[in-house]
Amino acid sequence: MGTVSPQHARLHLSRRTFLGAGAAGLGLLIMRPAHAALPTETGARKLALQNLHTGERCATEYWCDGSYHPDALAQIAKVLRDHRTNDVHAIDPKLLDALHRLNAKLDPGKSFQVISGYRSPASNAKLAAASNGVARKSLHMQGMAIDIRMPGVELINLHKGAKSLGAGGVGYYAASNFVHMDVGRVRYW
Repeated sequence: MGTVSPQHARLHLSRRTFLGAGAAGLGLLIMRPAHAALPTETGARKLALQNLHTGERCATEYWCDGSYHPDALAQIAKVLRDHRTNDVHAIDPKLLDALHRLNAKLDPGKSFQVISGYRSPASNAKLAAASNGVARKSLHMQGMAIDIRMPGVELINLHKGAKSLGAGGVGYYAASNFVHMDVGRVRYW
């Protein structure tokens, strides 16, 4: 046997990588129908929210049979808008999914009371200037964070349940009676 040139070795490796990736992709396609049949894939995801500043409520099915419902997402964004400026911003579906999972763990069908959903940059800057507890680059400004409580559920249990999801940041604010959840990096306070 002769020696293999570095170029030929790279070509051989990339063919091997390509064939391996193709086999893995084919495996996923074959497994997909079974995965699609899971209850989390075919069932509905619902949320009930009450904005404590505006009094507005929504109870909606925002996801069903593999897709998010734009009208329901718009309804949620309106309820979670910045009550100071009336600015509406899309809410990250990963946050909604985390809330749905938290609700299922704690008290299915119960409504979340919302202290803060979306926060405009102007509102966030004012709050950050007045308090060192408000992040200057808050994920609220991206529709990726929410401050909540749940009637009938102790705040410490809400905090523990949110942490158990491993979905992002979770903060415990006992003095202000809310739990912060976001879908940024996983961290707890």
